[in-house]
Amino acid sequence: MKSLHSHVIFFLFYPFLSLAIDTITPTQPLITNQTLVSNGEVFELGFFNTSNYLYIGIWYKQIEPRTIVWVANRDTPITSSSGSLTIVNNSNLVLVNQTGAVVWSSNQSTQVVNTVVQLLDNGNFVLRPENDENPENYIWQSFDYPTDTLLPEMKLGWDRKSGINRVLQSWKTNNDPTTGDYTFKMNIIGFPELLTVKNETIIWRTGPWNGMRFSGVPAMKGVSMMQFELEENSDEISYSFEMLDSSIYSRLVINSSGINQRFVWAKTTNTWSVFWSFPDDLCDQFGECGSFGICDATTAPICNCTTGFRPKNQQAWDLRDGLDGCFRSSDLDCGSDGFLPMNNMKLPESSNVFVDQTMNLSECGAICKKNCSCAAYASMNITEGGSGCVIWVGDLMDMRQYADSENGGQDLYVRVAASDLVQSMGVGSSKNGSGNGNHVGKIVGITASTCVVLTFLLILVYLKKKKTRNLKKSINRTGPQERTEEFLVNDGTIVPSRRDYYSETSMDELELPLFDFTTLAKATNNFSDKNKLGQGGFGCVYKGTLTEGEVVAVKRLSRICEQGIEELKNEVRLIAKLQHRNLVRVLGCCIEVEEKLLIYEYMDNKSLDMFLFDKEKNMILNWKIRLDIIRGIARGLLYLHQDSRFKIIHRDMKASNILLDKDMNPKISDFGIARIFGSDQTEAETKIVVGT
Repeated sequence: MKSLHSHVIFFLFYPFLSLAIDTITPTQPLITNQTLVSNGEVFELGFFNTSNYLYIGIWYKQIEPRTIVWVANRDTPITSSSGSLTIVNNSNLVLVNQTGAVVWSSNQSTQVVNTVVQLLDNGNFVLRPENDENPENYIWQSFDYPTDTLLPEMKLGWDRKSGINRVLQSWKTNNDPTTGDYTFKMNIIGFPELLTVKNETIIWRTGPWNGMRFSGVPAMKGVSMMQFELEENSDEISYSFEMLDSSIYSRLVINSSGINQRFVWAKTTNTWSVFWSFPDDLCDQFGECGSFGICDATTAPICNCTTGFRPKNQQAWDLRDGLDGCFRSSDLDCGSDGFLPMNNMKLPESSNVFVDQTMNLSECGAICKKNCSCAAYASMNITEGGSGCVIWVGDLMDMRQYADSENGGQDLYVRVAASDLVQSMGVGSSKNGSGNGNHVGKIVGITASTCVVLTFLLILVYLKKKKTRNLKKSINRTGPQERTEEFLVNDGTIVPSRRDYYSETSMDELELPLFDFTTLAKATNNFSDKNKLGQGGFGCVYKGTLTEGEVVAVKRLSRICEQGIEELKNEVRLIAKLQHRNLVRVLGCCIEVEEKLLIYEYMDNKSLDMFLFDKEKNMILNWKIRLDIIRGIARGLLYLHQDSRFKIIHRDMKASNILLDKDMNPKISDFGIARIFGSDQTEAETKIVVGT
């Protein structure tokens, strides 16, 4: 885990002279080769150098390698070899470079006679009146301007009196303290919870505070070495923690990959131990199962629709893509609706909620039932039997269910139609042997069985008619007989028992839109080299813009390649029948005389090999992005090998065939030499040398 330890790195430090003091005065500035040390020798402040830039920061005095917890001038480094930190006009803390130019300032205008700057044992660096140590009278403090680390007694959130909103912002990289892409902040709208965001897009959230902990951070339960606190009053709304044993060091960090990690210093091994880390699994990813969807890491697939709901996009849901979420299977009737109790839940995203601290749970339920817009309700505080009321309106987003109460969550009551609630209760009672339950269970069972039988018969009739139509087309077809899909994917071995079923030999039967060659030539600027995205064994790929403005990728198969038409047909037949978020989409094709083209969705970041084998672009691939790409490829392969209607072996997996969209999501491409395996088939022989 050392690679994840933020800033536990060896910087090029100057020869330091640790001052036997913890303060700076207007007449005694701090210069490059000096440091301040807190009174108890817990923290040290001074200059450090990385990538030929000079910064001033705070680190633990007794821990090696040095662990940086705060940086003053993270976005305005000193580019010269030296600098100094001093007090100006008794009111402002100023950092200047070698020429005396100001590169950073505390930006205060309060006029005070005789001020000092002091480094405290809790890591706070404060500007205060010389003879006044009251925190209420601090002129400025570093705790109000954290970088990427939350220390004990430091607060994360909004100070209503000063208007300061304290947030954590990641480093750009593990070696660069410049403000990075990720922010960890308090959601001050609605029910308080902490969010990890990237460019204002939520990546992960803790779940709302329930009086003891955040409902989506089960690791907070049963922690005896520290105490967590959330303050919400007229002065502030903030989260903080305190170590019950001051000799134990702990810090909360958001790293350059957007991972939230709590570290505890292990004295026995002299290392930082990861106490918890989030996001930890797919269910921690915000909105993984969409609106009204429930993520459960113990089930397969992980996305579930509860009683009274069904998948909004059944096809995507079957492919284990739950982003579209669920929708109600029955219409609501405000007067007769009921509420389905759900246990061990990470409460839904809470920016649009009604909160009342004075109500109990029964009163909360009564209010929710009367309000036809109420979608769910829960207790605000789970301590001492529960108190307070939280009501959600609209869609319920980012719900998660844990295996048991020991793993986190709390009770949530979701509004469902009365018929769905009765069905849920009936099935449950049947298991317990209740007479009423058995009656309802039998009705449900008979109805379900009848529906299944009718559906099965309809499918058989449809397939019979379709097969008859295909046979007629095959008999009446004129001209040379094209090779079937079975021929294409089995290298020439035709299986007679399946030939009629797969007799898809005409381009009209490929179930894809057809483009004319003139349109594609115009879209690609007559296949200009400037539009070329890449080149493979069967031809070139070009960027094109259609007349409607849609950007596409056009694959032009080589005229001299004998396998071109077969490769195109194979790819179209396969990928047109496959739908998965980690497979590239084919939008259409073109067959005109000697021209054979495929039109794909355009991938902004081209292919993975362009990042892996380029020194500059390679730096973009931090561990979080790499892990997401690995997972995406794995999901795509799992679908091809196991979950799709065919068992497909790609046979040409390589970095250049992994395309990346604008968000760096991976998509498997190029199915030209892929093969379909039988359901029980585990190996095959090829008669043609193919692949890379």
